[in-house]
Amino acid sequence: MACPNSTSTDYRFYGHADIREFAFYIQDAINVHNWTFNLGLRVDQYDGITKAAQGEPRLGIAYNIKPNQHGFCGSPTHEPWKRPSTRPGAGEPGCLQPAIVAFQSFVAGGQCVTTSPLSPGHRNEFHVGLSQAFGKYLVLDGEYIWKYTHEAFDFSVLSNTPITYPIEWSSSKIPGYAIRLTMPNFHGLTAFMVTSSVAARFFGPQVSGIGATPGAVSVFRIDHDELFNATGHLQYQPKQKLPWLSFNWRFDSGLVAGPVPCAGGNCNNGPNGTDSIVDVSGLTPINSSKAGSSAGLSTRTPTTPISATGLCAANLYGSTLVSIPAAGTENDDHNPPRISPRNLFDVGVGDDNIFHTDKYKFSARLTVVNLTNKEALYNFLSTFSGTHYVSPRAVTATIGFHF
Repeated sequence: MACPNSTSTDYRFYGHADIREFAFYIQDAINVHNWTFNLGLRVDQYDGITKAAQGEPRLGIAYNIKPNQHGFCGSPTHEPWKRPSTRPGAGEPGCLQPAIVAFQSFVAGGQCVTTSPLSPGHRNEFHVGLSQAFGKYLVLDGEYIWKYTHEAFDFSVLSNTPITYPIEWSSSKIPGYAIRLTMPNFHGLTAFMVTSSVAARFFGPQVSGIGATPGAVSVFRIDHDELFNATGHLQYQPKQKLPWLSFNWRFDSGLVAGPVPCAGGNCNNGPNGTDSIVDVSGLTPINSSKAGSSAGLSTRTPTTPISATGLCAANLYGSTLVSIPAAGTENDDHNPPRISPRNLFDVGVGDDNIFHTDKYKFSARLTVVNLTNKEALYNFLSTFSGTHYVSPRAVTATIGFHF
């Protein structure tokens, strides 16, 4: 979209560039009693449409308390982040300039905003971990991660097309944790539990690239953000020559679903911006159907919009597959729309050596994925991958020959 008094033309690309990257690194591990130090330095030279060079130090420290089978570790790093590889461009006002992403568009207040050239970002990353064994039958591993990025890389979708462009935000903060609890073989029973969480927060303004409203966003969460997920696995084999049984459980609290219109907060709800009206005109009938959206007694179908006017009352607006904040409570940072929580279950039975031979082995297994045939979304209108449902119930039988 061009600025006032400018001429709109087709997007064109002029020129090309060969992307060249050179890197070298040195590293060493030093052991001092129960301490281990991992030291390293990497240097990157990036030569594309943009050019940058940066040194990236690495430091890892671990301490092992041998009598307790207990250990601590920590690792800070500094590194370049994702680099832009190409830039579409055109020579007309309001379009892209060669090697200078200067896309101009309307923003709040009718002001014309020009973004800066894409540039390589850089990130500081820190890891802290703990490993502890409890006797012979239980092992705990945990890690906490902080990622702080300047010129945080992202994508922007061009209207309703599959065309994406690289953009950059001022910064991002991505902390999270991962915990694994493992039970080694105990009389034929093995098990593990893995839990994790990640907060993916991006901070405006948008500093480069194509975007509909550069400079208008303060802080938001992308669709990698999930408060909590967990996977549990049990497998039992009474004797080595007997078949095994397995059970798998997966829980997800739900990824952020930014494109879903909310029922209140900082959304553009209706012509007066009130919290009692929801603007659903941005959702096509097929997207409304995919999200399980509804407005009162309206039936969701791929061909029928949930509202003939594009507006509906907040108290009638809802979804069976997406958790939408109540009117007046939505916040892009602290309370965004999310995919609804879900529990999925898988079961399996198999034998890895049916005839108990040594050299040539036959195996067989039967697995059932999504045992309860749960209907649920994995994500919704993701910039990176679109909309996906979880797999429906699937029964798979396999026979293998190993030699």
